[in-house]
Amino acid sequence: MIHHVQIACPRGSEEASRAYYVDVLGLVEKPKPAALTSRGGCWFESPDRPEGPAGWGGIELHLGVEDGFRPARKAHPGLLWPDLDALAERLVAAGYPVHWGNDELPGMRRFHTEDPHGNRLEFLAPTP
Repeated sequence: MIHHVQIACPRGSEEASRAYYVDVLGLVEKPKPAALTSRGGCWFESPDRPEGPAGWGGIELHLGVEDGFRPARKAHPGLLWPDLDALAERLVAAGYPVHWGNDELPGMRRFHTEDPHGNRLEFLAPTP
């Protein structure tokens, strides 16, 4: 079982991260421990983690500042999501790309997108 996944972000990008991960994806910001706040970045989790709504799977993402930041174009977290179609609509409406790849993983629907820093993210749901 994975506790969290860390994704890199550029220094000073916390507001863009919050706008995306909270306002678009619907995650909630998790306060960082006091000893880590000076490093920048921010942490997000699914609502009501770990007992969140069925399908959320207890997501916890940490956005960590990386000097000389370069977005991850290939490496990415694969996040199970309860309503892919609604998420894809929100992403497109907010100006983010959605690239479907439904036939590549048997039993799963999925798409890739990017966060505001250009990091690749994958969202998946089991096919009915």
